[in-house]
Amino acid sequence: MFSHHHHEHKCGPRGGRWQRGPMSVEWSFTGPERGGGGRRGRMFDGGELRLVLLRLIADEPRHGYDLIREIEAMTGGAYAPSPGVVYPTLTLLDEMGLIGEQQSEGAKKRFAITDAGTTHLAERSEEVAGLLDRLRALGEHRERTDGAPIRRAMGNLKVALSDRLGRGEFSEETLHDVAALIDEVAQKIERLR
Repeated sequence: MFSHHHHEHKCGPRGGRWQRGPMSVEWSFTGPERGGGGRRGRMFDGGELRLVLLRLIADEPRHGYDLIREIEAMTGGAYAPSPGVVYPTLTLLDEMGLIGEQQSEGAKKRFAITDAGTTHLAERSEEVAGLLDRLRALGEHRERTDGAPIRRAMGNLKVALSDRLGRGEFSEETLHDVAALIDEVAQKIERLR
């Protein structure tokens, strides 16, 4: 159900809700939530992805794009969260006070963990370890299956294009040039024996 509130953020002792336009995210501090009714193809639910991003930011301050690439690297290219999931999650973590924006060069926002974020991670350390193990296991499985180098390359292409398209950095001419390059590669692959 869409809300007419432009921006809403409520937080209580057990969790909270963040809403901007038709998009809302709920979180719980009592354990991982399992909403969404078993949608296939999702690696994590919202609460789990928040913990993974927070853990990676605890290692070192990062941009959203860096986080996507790091998760993709951990899984050997098997999984990369979309910018459309990562950036709203970073906004939420920032509004929850678990990360804070750092001064950085360029237009990308770089985030660092706050004291509250460090405490939150410590409280959920077992769950975080399990989530990172799940990512690494996915990467190990990918390495054992055929076609891993191709899937990794396809993942890199997808992330690079999603990031650039998401920021609107392509002119009309460049869009056509990129499409022509992809079409040319596709034709060459079809002709391989």
